[in-house]
Amino acid sequence: MADASATVRPRRLPRGPAWAHRLFVSPSVLALLVLGAYPLLFIVAAAFTESSLGRPFQEFVGTATFEQVLTDADAVASLWRTLAYALAVSSASVVLGVVAALALHGAVRSGALVRTLLLLPLITPPVIVGTLWKLIYNPGGGLLATLFGLIGLPSETIAPLSSTLWALPAIAVADVWEWTPLVALLVFTALLAQDPQTLEAASLDGAHGFGTFRHITLPAVSGVVAAAFFIRLVLAFKVFDLVFMMTSGGPGQATTTTSYLIYQAALREFDVGKAAVITLLLAVLVTAVTIPVALVARRWQVNHE
Repeated sequence: MADASATVRPRRLPRGPAWAHRLFVSPSVLALLVLGAYPLLFIVAAAFTESSLGRPFQEFVGTATFEQVLTDADAVASLWRTLAYALAVSSASVVLGVVAALALHGAVRSGALVRTLLLLPLITPPVIVGTLWKLIYNPGGGLLATLFGLIGLPSETIAPLSSTLWALPAIAVADVWEWTPLVALLVFTALLAQDPQTLEAASLDGAHGFGTFRHITLPAVSGVVAAAFFIRLVLAFKVFDLVFMMTSGGPGQATTTTSYLIYQAALREFDVGKAAVITLLLAVLVTAVTIPVALVARRWQVNHE
């Protein structure tokens, strides 16, 4: 009698689940290739070739376009201007968003109207936001000129969008107004997830007001605040619609952000190679600034968990 164990062979697992797994992940892989890999390869290829809008990849030029852009004072200035703008509006949005979320959290039982008003800028199209704030800054009867006239100041001279000093801060105010509700909404959601027993125990221990916020609330929502700053930073680096609607990059180059400079190079000068190089430089700048923020956000979230 042959040994029964010798005739037993390991059973092969059915191949169906493996094919089903590949089938389910294939849309994600396809989306990654179409939305990520293809545009990146196109931009890199355009950056190292002479490319126009109608005839891309005409001739390999190596790093000549990089040298041209890096020696262009306007291009370098737009990168620094965009960096300063992004850091300023992101910081302002986070501070105001946290304050608004705390106020909203305190009125959560009776503040339905307040919540709706806070979300109104977030659901307004950017083109409408730009038009609205352009009317506010209008020296010929705009809201700002009217307010200055009421307090006796010469309203005719109030034209921030025509000033090389005040045009970019004026756009920043509109940007902060538009996106601060997003930060407020994220932080407000984190506040709702707080353990009420922890707050009650802190209150019994004598913690009130700013002390409760400093030692209990802020550590609990710090990861969300850092993540909101990261999201806001990325949005600020991409600002284009407000610049296009309110100043078209002017006066002079005072409000020409990097996104608007890419638009000028690609669709006005039809120089796709230059636009691709500026895009890559902006990508490097965004990566260098956002990676530390992402690491801090991740660390704070892990510490809270």
